[in-house]
Amino acid sequence: MALELYRDKNHACLMFTDLIEEDGQAVQANQFLIVDDDTGAIIDPGGNLAFNELFMGMTKHFPPHKLSYLIASHADPDIIASLDRWMTSTKANLVISRVWERFAPHFTKVGKTENRVIGVPDGGGHLPLGRHELVLLPAHFMHSEGNFHFYDPVSRILFTGDLGVSMMSGAEARVPVTDLKAHIPRMEGFHRRYMVSNKILRLWARMARQLDIAMIVPQHGAPIMGKEAISDFFEWIENLMCGIDLFDDRAYQIPTAYIDPVTRQMRPALRAVNG
Repeated sequence: MALELYRDKNHACLMFTDLIEEDGQAVQANQFLIVDDDTGAIIDPGGNLAFNELFMGMTKHFPPHKLSYLIASHADPDIIASLDRWMTSTKANLVISRVWERFAPHFTKVGKTENRVIGVPDGGGHLPLGRHELVLLPAHFMHSEGNFHFYDPVSRILFTGDLGVSMMSGAEARVPVTDLKAHIPRMEGFHRRYMVSNKILRLWARMARQLDIAMIVPQHGAPIMGKEAISDFFEWIENLMCGIDLFDDRAYQIPTAYIDPVTRQMRPALRAVNG
């Protein structure tokens, strides 16, 4: 069931949190539908695991044949692995970084994306959506080389892809976070590995602080809502060491462990026995 993040008589932002079975095999992921009058867009439509449920779920709120855009923050499989099915079942254009413009067709059959990809330059831009627009904000290296966040000026929601992610179930993801301190343990491990460096986080925060934000909504986990929690989030990421900040020569050694294909576990290398 869709969660309403925002609604007025002309504009709605809906979030789907639980379209993937929580069996431990695939990471929880959110998908988003934005409607402005008779124009609709899906942000980060997801992989094949989510397609059927998302397609059927959105029909309750917006006719798929009128969908204008599939908007992808980057090109990971949990973002657009279902692209072939969307290209077949709708007339929507794919909006994605120019970095990934010629890689995205690998998710589809030959010709499906011809004249249907809007490649976004590194600087981003304003994308018309009904009577309003979405602001496509540069978010490169958080974590993808070509990456964008999407700001909706009507709802004042900032959709942040893999920034702000927390590890939890789809049901838990429906509850907005207003106390960031208590929430950090669910974010920290992911951000330390998937964000490329503190420098990038600081540059992004300097840009994002200029926006009037009511809610930060990531592609995994719960939204972050309210001025205090959002301010605390900016402060947290500005001081977070992550990615290449944490790596040194210990991470780049010739491996010695053995991958056991039966147990799917790592085993230490065998040592010769003297005598």
